[in-house]
Amino acid sequence: MKRSSLALLVLGATTLVACDGLKAALNSHVDVVAKAGSQELSVTRLGDMIGNAKVQIPVTKDVATLIARDLWVPYQLLALAAARGDSLTDAKAIDAAASGMIENAKLQRFMEGVSKTLPSDSAGEPAYLAAKGDLYSARHILFMLPPNATPAQKDSVRKKAAAVRAQVTAANFAEMAKKHSGDNSAAKGGDLGVFPKAMMVKPFGDAVAVLKPGEISPLVETQFGFHIVQRNTWAQAKEQYLQKASGAGRQAAESSYFAQAQAEAKISVKAGAAAAVKELAKDPMAHRSDKTVVASYSRGEVTSGRIAQILMATPNIGQVAQQIQVLPDSMINKMVTNMAQRELLLHRADSAKVGMTPDELARLHGDFASVVKQSWVALGIDPKSLADSAKTP
Repeated sequence: MKRSSLALLVLGATTLVACDGLKAALNSHVDVVAKAGSQELSVTRLGDMIGNAKVQIPVTKDVATLIARDLWVPYQLLALAAARGDSLTDAKAIDAAASGMIENAKLQRFMEGVSKTLPSDSAGEPAYLAAKGDLYSARHILFMLPPNATPAQKDSVRKKAAAVRAQVTAANFAEMAKKHSGDNSAAKGGDLGVFPKAMMVKPFGDAVAVLKPGEISPLVETQFGFHIVQRNTWAQAKEQYLQKASGAGRQAAESSYFAQAQAEAKISVKAGAAAAVKELAKDPMAHRSDKTVVASYSRGEVTSGRIAQILMATPNIGQVAQQIQVLPDSMINKMVTNMAQRELLLHRADSAKVGMTPDELARLHGDFASVVKQSWVALGIDPKSLADSAKTP
């Protein structure tokens, strides 16, 4: 409902301009463009709506369809529902409209519970000393080479670095880095934080890996220049390391859980799934009841209609729909696989009786009612005036 509200507000702010070929843009034999309840939107009325325009936009079938189906119809229904009060009080109707939000909240809560039960390696000083997970913490002093350095320039930088290296100790390393290092880490005493060895260029990573905590390396040459490297002590690295190592361990455990879940799901993406997804992404609303099967898994099937429903609950749906059109089939098939896995996780969440609490649902219902009322007020309409405008020939 919120997405439709914003869409109509945008239309009201920018408006559109008609062209003489509006009826032809739809169909030369069409008189009624759309229906909502007992209301009908005629081609003439649609032309009048578009004709009072400030911004000139060529009218095409797609533009006319957008106005009629995605704007006029939802707001006719909004007015009718507001007049009856049912969309403001019917909990089942709200739950159906907000199903995407409810499912996302359910999945988040379920995965939070799963995450707490997953084993992960304990992060502590022994793990740091052993570089478990290939994680290191270090600081450096960098003597940068100029672009396309000549042998003479390179030798000059090396000599400067060697002279500083002769003065560097564990006690003064940070101060020397602030004074001599040529990169942004200088302000932090050369501290590079915690990082996987593979994240660094090979000569640097190899140099860090052979150092004991607190030790300082000889000069290390990389494409950036010459480095003096110190591996941080446990006391220096502790805070960042505990956070990084814990996150890495949890992430690895979660990845393992997802891989196992996917294997158990026995997901099979159907031939032509990518084409079907691209087609539904052009108009998710029109495909909400599409029963085309794009994938199967151990607990059921994923249809085009189901994917359309998920897309409609996605923030920035327009941008996502456009991106889908240019994605290679392999990536779309991966997306379908992820959606099948999502369905399996929803089954598991239901089995575990995970969901929103009564208080959370009550807040959702209240928020939904507020959005409807705010949209109504923002548009400056009431059910009677909106219905009357739809009857205008």
